[in-house]
Amino acid sequence: MTADDSTPPSLGKPAAGWGALKGTYRALVHEKTLGEGSRALLKVNQHNGFDCPGCAWPEPEHTSRFEFCENGAKAVAAETTSKRVDPAFFAEHSVEDLRTRESYWLESQGRLTHPMVLREGGTHYEPIAWEEAFQRIGDALADLPSKHHALFYTSGRTSNEAAFLYQLLARVHGTNNLPDCSNLCHESSGVGLGAAIGIGKGTVQLDDFEAAKAIFVIGQNPGTNHPRMLTTLQEAARRGCPIVVINPLLEAGLVSFTHPQEMFNTLTGRGTDLATHYLRPKVGSDVALLKGMLKRIVEKDAMDREFIASHTEGFDAMAADLDLTTWDTIVTETGVDRHAIEEAADTYIASDATIVCWAMGITQHVNGVDNVQAIANLLLAMGNIGKPGAGACPVRGHSNVQGDRTVGIIERPTETFLQRLGDAFDFVPPREHGHAAVQAIEAMAAESGHVFIAMGGNFALGSPDTELTAEGLANCALTVQISTKLNRSHLEPGKEALILPCLARSEIDLQASGPQRVTVEDSMSCVHASQGHRTPPSPLLLSEPAIVAGMGKAMAEAAHIDWDHLVGDYARIREKIEEVIPLFVNYEQGIDQPGGFRLRNAASEREWNTEGGKAVFHVVETPRIRLPEGTLRLFTIRSHDQYNTTIYGMDDRYRGITGERRVLFMNPEDMADRGIKTGDILELEGPSEDGRVRRVSGFRAQAYDVPRECCAGYLPETNPLVPVGLRARGSHTPSSKLIPIRVHST
Repeated sequence: MTADDSTPPSLGKPAAGWGALKGTYRALVHEKTLGEGSRALLKVNQHNGFDCPGCAWPEPEHTSRFEFCENGAKAVAAETTSKRVDPAFFAEHSVEDLRTRESYWLESQGRLTHPMVLREGGTHYEPIAWEEAFQRIGDALADLPSKHHALFYTSGRTSNEAAFLYQLLARVHGTNNLPDCSNLCHESSGVGLGAAIGIGKGTVQLDDFEAAKAIFVIGQNPGTNHPRMLTTLQEAARRGCPIVVINPLLEAGLVSFTHPQEMFNTLTGRGTDLATHYLRPKVGSDVALLKGMLKRIVEKDAMDREFIASHTEGFDAMAADLDLTTWDTIVTETGVDRHAIEEAADTYIASDATIVCWAMGITQHVNGVDNVQAIANLLLAMGNIGKPGAGACPVRGHSNVQGDRTVGIIERPTETFLQRLGDAFDFVPPREHGHAAVQAIEAMAAESGHVFIAMGGNFALGSPDTELTAEGLANCALTVQISTKLNRSHLEPGKEALILPCLARSEIDLQASGPQRVTVEDSMSCVHASQGHRTPPSPLLLSEPAIVAGMGKAMAEAAHIDWDHLVGDYARIREKIEEVIPLFVNYEQGIDQPGGFRLRNAASEREWNTEGGKAVFHVVETPRIRLPEGTLRLFTIRSHDQYNTTIYGMDDRYRGITGERRVLFMNPEDMADRGIKTGDILELEGPSEDGRVRRVSGFRAQAYDVPRECCAGYLPETNPLVPVGLRARGSHTPSSKLIPIRVHST
């Protein structure tokens, strides 16, 4: 059932608090892991413990005994579950039967316990020995008509050690086809920041939030996606730091927050007010709003002229473009009052140390790279990069998505990296650029015979153009899913399919030299160790590095690499990472320290690794979004009971939704124009310029406080509406935050 008015009933209550405690308890009970899961939570994000399998928000220097959030607790409950998906389960359920089940049901069945195979023409997955599975992969790769028919996908759960071996496997095979989940989310940040400041990462550390005089949060909902960030924002708010939010939806987690460990406030329902300013532009108008702020800065001559002269280029061209951008255009495109934009700009001007944070609401647009470069322009205009309390903060989602990229999971590697990798492992890596995620979908759909290997994730459901993605996977000679739990991707197989079950982050990884630790990199370039302590749910589970080694040993071209030696002690993998990537100098000693170590970030030291040796202002075009009459701008969101495509429950506490996921949040006036009422069942029709019909049905209308001509729906249910061709210029990130749709009552 859904809420019955335009204002979510829970929005007046602070985020987290008692609701977070109850949500954690319910998740542990649902997974039948109240005792084991509770004990595991005491090891999350602790020194000598394991890194949370959820988001990439960093750990504070002095962690408490309870250094996890509600959604992190749900992730731990999911992997410590006592439920099992074993051969008897697959014997009972055919693939066709499982396809009829909801994703929530699939993931609720428990942990995978055995390697399984779906043979060509088969109806059920059946057990397979590890050696046979590895040999099947080796044979399939050897039979490919081209090395570039192999696709090696990675999710952000993968450790640095596993990711480094995985990219080595792909390149020894002969391809740079390393599509990654970052292609689907923050790639626009990497491209935009790389061109502006010479590095595709954020420049701040957690300590900078303690020194910031203002914090801007743009296109981001930390209350659901990385709740531990709320503690950092709460601390800033309590010391009087202004927090300016730019987001089309009014999110509970950005309005008020109660830390669940503050028992008095939790019991009394008292929260800390967070946002001092809350601007709600139309979806897709971020560039216009940011240019409005910059226009105000220039009009008041508030720039840091010394910084601009010493460290940047391109300011005059950017300023000339601002002069041509009228306030009428800015107000029309954003739907935000000029005074509100100027007030936000004045808050920025009054601060001599400002952090700007952002996430998918900025990157997942056709002009996502422009959005990031407009943010970089704002930061550079007042010298807010390379000084305490200031900088860029793209907040990554999955726990090691940034680390995977750092150690080589990238489809367009540098020549320096390839040369060092080849020298370290005595081979000649391929130089031809590989496929990003959307390009991999197009390649599979266009031509049969690929081998698709996924190191974690849920590619079939998490990708755009879901139907096209399924068609592409079905075209493959072999699909391989390295997973901990059952998900939709296992049910969209190639001609033959393998499910390879792996260890989870919380479990003991025992190799030849003893128990192992792995490493991850958080959103702020800090690398630290993670070591599981729990007994695995099945003796047949292998670690991700061991699975990569098993595949490598089955490949003739990889025979010269001593895979067993590498995985016998993960310190040997880290030695190779340090040899190939000098950023990891003193790697082993660094992770011995509590909290690990930070990778050098040149931009944070005002060293600009750009072509001209300076930070670059970019002229970014103001989008003029003109959709056909009757079309709405759909943007995807997560419910509070999910993480990426993993559904922990059917509720969205902060938006007042219970027991429902097919919901379309609409402006009440847009609903009235169409004769739609809350509760009506809708069909959503997406873009069809390429001749494909994209529709989803069974969505319930929900009146909500969302800007006119805009609407919101949960992913992955709305992913079928996103064409692979609707993607960011320069980064290929799907435009999941602005999908033109038409709405029909059924």
